[in-house]
Amino acid sequence: MFVRTSSRRNKNGSVVRYLQLAHNEWDPATKSSKMKVLYNFGRDADLDRAAVARLIASLTRLLGQTAPPAGDDRGEGGGEGGLPGLAFTESRPLGGTYVLDALWARLGIGKTMTTLLGTTRRDAVTERVLFALVANRALAPSSKLAAAGWVSHDVHVPGLSETTDDACYRAMDWLLEVEPVLAKDVYNCVADLLNLEVDLLFFDTTSTYFETEVADAPLWRDGHGKPVPDSQTTDHPADQPPAGAVKQTGFRTYGKSKDSRDDLPQVVIGMAVTRDGIPVRVWCWPGNTADSALIRQVKDDMRDWNLARVVWVGDRGFTSAQNRRYLQRGGGGYILGEKLRSGSSEAAAALGRAGRYQDVAGNLRVKEVRISEHERFVICHNPEAADRDAAVRTQLLTRLEEMIAGSDQLSVTRRAELRGVVSTKPGLNRYLRVTAGGLLRVDATAITAEAKLDGKYLLRSNEPHLSAEDIALGYKQLLEVERGWRDMKSILDLRPVHHRLEDRIRAHVILCWLALLLIRIIETTTGDTWTNVRRELQRLAVGTFTGPTGNYRQTTQPTTEQTRLLSQLDLKPPPRILTLDTPPQA
Repeated sequence: MFVRTSSRRNKNGSVVRYLQLAHNEWDPATKSSKMKVLYNFGRDADLDRAAVARLIASLTRLLGQTAPPAGDDRGEGGGEGGLPGLAFTESRPLGGTYVLDALWARLGIGKTMTTLLGTTRRDAVTERVLFALVANRALAPSSKLAAAGWVSHDVHVPGLSETTDDACYRAMDWLLEVEPVLAKDVYNCVADLLNLEVDLLFFDTTSTYFETEVADAPLWRDGHGKPVPDSQTTDHPADQPPAGAVKQTGFRTYGKSKDSRDDLPQVVIGMAVTRDGIPVRVWCWPGNTADSALIRQVKDDMRDWNLARVVWVGDRGFTSAQNRRYLQRGGGGYILGEKLRSGSSEAAAALGRAGRYQDVAGNLRVKEVRISEHERFVICHNPEAADRDAAVRTQLLTRLEEMIAGSDQLSVTRRAELRGVVSTKPGLNRYLRVTAGGLLRVDATAITAEAKLDGKYLLRSNEPHLSAEDIALGYKQLLEVERGWRDMKSILDLRPVHHRLEDRIRAHVILCWLALLLIRIIETTTGDTWTNVRRELQRLAVGTFTGPTGNYRQTTQPTTEQTRLLSQLDLKPPPRILTLDTPPQA
């Protein structure tokens, strides 16, 4: 039995609501349930609320319970002024996990994990634990211990009422085992769902450091940076590399930091991203790994994926001749940045060729020069960047002149010391010239040479069918990878990494990748930032009510903005009654 509400809209736009007392009856003929109206209350505005309150009081006395005073409608919760025996116990945010879980299912991530779990003896709840860890990174990044408490007490995760930190660690260990298969299946689902354009694939690396003073013990590793099994056994000679080993190093170790923290151990992380900014896979290497050879491993790892002909886009760290030859295998293409100051004959020849620039999108001009039958070189010029470069150079020259002023009067030893100080500052040392007599001067030739490079960068490509404009704009989209790193570090809190074991660190990076994948799809679909979407979705909550006949969870009514976001993502609002738990009847 229930109260049914119907409404009618008048010609003047006003809405009239009618109330009826109804219940459902089973019709054996049609084998379906039909509603039967028992009583018409009439218009909502004309309802005799005092009479309804007296009826509730009478029914409550019939059940042997104490009724609230007639006319007391202070609330629907339990306790003072609430419905008899009904208590409101808690409220948790729902909107964020609801949307993330819907995308998780739409991309087939949960289905893939469940299928892979079916071949093991692990608990099927492992999939829910991993989703909770991904949602935690997207909504409230924290350590795995704190994430377990977050799931158990602070948020509603569909299908997972609580978990423990041990369950989180076990799930992470399994995630690392299935990552290659999972990444490929996720890519196939995302490509079909979003109709991804994967003609250009962008790759770049970053590093993340650890607040520890001790690097990891060195282990023998293969060409992919992973430990060789024999290297961790005590019976293998430490000075002889086992089969398959190429170098001996720790995972968290010292290297060239992209966060300007060379004083701390780090790991190197790589990511491949489509032109739409969708991250398709991540990799991890020891902290002292150089960028140059990494793109070859990435191409090998994605060889069996359902990729059409792909043009790889990378920055100046991947432009070695060996990399270029490797990327061309199988008819592959590349667009790579070239170091202007490398001193290579190709760069010098390209910059020395005359020609007119062509204006393209924004404040970018391009000029193509031909110095090879197999490769194309495109010089890009940004007038605004040229002005900035000139202003920075003026500041550096002013500082250099102040440092060497009066140095002619110094002794040879003191002048040599000053020369050593300048040599530690690459920006200043570039413009310093030492005469035959050991005097310090500003190098006018270097200034002229640098002025010719203001606002310019050089690209090389083997693609014969792309225009110079397409090559330049394609390379410019490499910023999508940098945006991914920025979001992974600032929004998903890649760092600090609350792990010391290598496998857990690798699994932590995979969790961050999955979270970035989900939020990037949301951003692409809604046209808004994840920060704004998250703030609005987390206002959609679910409340838990407890009564003598059981418990139920009821969601708040979505706001206009929440309804708009759900509609853009092609999702229905969560059901009004989320769960209903009643004790079994005796």
